[in-house]
Amino acid sequence: MDTIAQNLKFVQKRINKACEVAGRDPKEVKLLLATKTVEPTRIQQAFSLGYTLIAENKVQELKEKYEALKPTPHTNHFIGHLQTNKIKDILKCDVSCIESLDRYDLAEKLHQKLSQVGREMDVFIQVNTSGEESKFGVAPEQALELVKQVAQFPTLHIKGLMTIGLFSAEEEKVRKCFQLLKNIQEQIIALNLPNVEPKELSMGMSGDLEIAIAEGATIVRVGTAIFGERIYPDSYYWNEKQA
Repeated sequence: MDTIAQNLKFVQKRINKACEVAGRDPKEVKLLLATKTVEPTRIQQAFSLGYTLIAENKVQELKEKYEALKPTPHTNHFIGHLQTNKIKDILKCDVSCIESLDRYDLAEKLHQKLSQVGREMDVFIQVNTSGEESKFGVAPEQALELVKQVAQFPTLHIKGLMTIGLFSAEEEKVRKCFQLLKNIQEQIIALNLPNVEPKELSMGMSGDLEIAIAEGATIVRVGTAIFGERIYPDSYYWNEKQA
């Protein structure tokens, strides 16, 4: 408990400091706990400290932890690559937002399922700003078109954009990923489309959250810096075959 509490305090200090440097209000930046491979008891420790926005990468883990976490009020996002045959599981587990919507067929199937059960859902469009083949997300030059397509589905409300920055020690290369997402956000806002309010920018993780905040992040997704190193590399969690 002490370790998680200390880590949360330290990460919050990092966020506050990054906001101060960027001339931003820390209240503008939400800390999302990336809970992949983290046991429910440890997630509940974070809940008890007031951090109740969490996200999973894998549907199987989402399902496995659902009952254990259900008694504590919290907000659950999904940030992994989502296959259309797993949509029903997402809906059963009270996910309030899918941050990884990256293609038309997924939006279409999601709309169909939501319509059947009389529900609506917030979504973020995931953009592959690093251009890496190993990463999911719509290509930056196709993002506006996808937004226009998704906006036609009344059950889906586009609330923001998400990206995974380049895993690199070269800060300027990482920064360009975040600047690109911000630029796309501004282009979308200028379109003034109905059903589209892309106020959120979900970008930045344990290693690069300061850069992301400097470039306009409103959500930073942090796991390792809070819960510790995992036995698998980050690439494992973005592998479609494992989703």
